[in-house]
Amino acid sequence: MAGKLEELLSGGAFFESPRWHEGRWWVSDFYRRIVLAIDERGGAEVIMEVEGQPSGIGWMPDGSMLVVSMKEHLVLRRETSGAVSIHADVAEYCGGNLNDMVVGSSGRAYAGNFGFDLMGFAEPAPANLIRIDPDGTASVAAEDLLFPNGSVITPDGTTLIVGETAGARYTAFTIADDGSLTDRRVWAQVAPEPDIGGSLEATLAQLQFGPDGCTLDAEGMIWAADEVNGRLARVAEGGEIVAEIPSPEGLNFFACALGGEDGRTMLICAAPDFLEANRVNARDAVLLTTRVDVPHAGLP
Repeated sequence: MAGKLEELLSGGAFFESPRWHEGRWWVSDFYRRIVLAIDERGGAEVIMEVEGQPSGIGWMPDGSMLVVSMKEHLVLRRETSGAVSIHADVAEYCGGNLNDMVVGSSGRAYAGNFGFDLMGFAEPAPANLIRIDPDGTASVAAEDLLFPNGSVITPDGTTLIVGETAGARYTAFTIADDGSLTDRRVWAQVAPEPDIGGSLEATLAQLQFGPDGCTLDAEGMIWAADEVNGRLARVAEGGEIVAEIPSPEGLNFFACALGGEDGRTMLICAAPDFLEANRVNARDAVLLTTRVDVPHAGLP
């Protein structure tokens, strides 16, 4: 299903939210506080500095880039000229750091947040999925999600599927014409949902599948970085894992994206762990690539 893993770029602190756009890979590095664009030979360019820690990335119809500033609970907008402004302030809807984001073809975005102080080992709590309209107006799109994380939008633009990292599942919504989310349903309950009524340690001990950054393919399946099991898992609707790519010894996988000229190159964000205390001064995160049979579909 997949070829060997090859290193594209090393020296990162913690890479996340990879995207393929206009012939290059784009990725956030949380703790170096930068957004990078990387060509297929590994040549990297710093596109933007985000002091509040970057995460989700996407593009508006006019070519401007939206970038999450995690700790400031902001979505920033970088114009094609390079000018940066605040697109949306979503602090009132966040229970923890703002995180991954998918931007639809109209420029409407949906962003998840931790829901609690993950790095402070607080007790897990449900979180909102936040909707940001093209004019920057923010609202709650869905409530009571268990760590809403990587999201995809199907090619026809009618369905959003979001990974609930602490729920061991993917949840789907129908996207209405006005951007509201309806018809909530479980797309794939890959493993039992943990009890989140206790400590973070207790929740993690129960978690058997932890979906993080993800990408959709042309057969309607989701490749998910499963941080619990140190792999990429190709998940079918209903929850069956039909293929997997194990992480190398000493690394875990935290996000992935399909891209390249034919959509069959998989970019993988890998690091030893996700803990800020360990990652902030480390430079051992890497970007890896491999080839798969089924190409990219949908967004991001």
